[in-house]
Amino acid sequence: MSTETIRERLHEYIRFADDKKVAAIYTMVESEIEEELDLWEDKDFLNELNDRLKEYENGNATTLSLEEFKQKIRNR
Repeated sequence: MSTETIRERLHEYIRFADDKKVAAIYTMVESEIEEELDLWEDKDFLNELNDRLKEYENGNATTLSLEEFKQKIRNR
């Protein structure tokens, strides 16, 4: 199973899991989440954001309207 598929399945599971299970999962990964969540200190992340912003400002990015985005999500 691909990592992308695993992520999607975990995301869906967590969205609908009962509170006790969500708390248990969070306890298992809490320290890693706290270490990795400081994205504003992550140079690679910031560079990626800047690159995407430049593409958008130059008209080179493919974008969706809010309605198109909502429809795309509904179709999944």
